[in-house]
Amino acid sequence: MSKQNKKSDGVPLKVAIQSYLKAMGLDEKILEIQVLEKWATLMGEAVDKRTESKEIKEKVLYLKINSSVMRDELFQSRSVIIKRINDEAGFEIITDVFFQ
Repeated sequence: MSKQNKKSDGVPLKVAIQSYLKAMGLDEKILEIQVLEKWATLMGEAVDKRTESKEIKEKVLYLKINSSVMRDELFQSRSVIIKRINDEAGFEIITDVFFQ
């Protein structure tokens, strides 16, 4: 039997892993982590340096900012943050931002 006649029932590893993660409900969580890793690029170094923690839970981005002035500025720019995060993700990954 030649290689040309042989059928392949295999699936590319990338597709298999993506399917598995989706089936386990982990695909969005991994994407959340990947997007948050780009925080400095998305929001700038000044914001990144004042961000103590960031986490997404149930489509809400929780930010702990160590500067009250920066926190107030970011609060006024919530829609910009939401747009940048969602644009990076490629879909609506967050709907609101909560500041601590």
